[in-house]
Amino acid sequence: MTMTLHSPAATQRRKLPSLLSLSEAAIARLRQLYAGAEQGRLLRVSVGTKGCSGLTYQMSWVAAASPGDEVITAEDVTVLLDRGATLFLIGTTMDYREAALESGFTFINPNEKGRCGCGESFHV
Repeated sequence: MTMTLHSPAATQRRKLPSLLSLSEAAIARLRQLYAGAEQGRLLRVSVGTKGCSGLTYQMSWVAAASPGDEVITAEDVTVLLDRGATLFLIGTTMDYREAALESGFTFINPNEKGRCGCGESFHV
């Protein structure tokens, strides 16, 4: 049996996807919130268990990062990502959308395999 060793310099590594990216609309909305009602606080994104599909996106305002948070910075905006959510959110884009009757942050997650009918939960 013959073994071939590859030097680290010769091995091509593929670029890893970001943990979480923010759309321009999400950045703009977060700037507004950070300058107004949520001044001095940060948005933490996590994944919890809920609904018929099992997982749900959760967002909360916190005063500071905890030791288990990943810090995501896009332009001049910072969002915290709960470390326990990273496996579910790798490659996800957080967006902000406004419509006639609703507005809010949405998640475009390439890891999702399905969503419940009401859109409250997802599974991977």
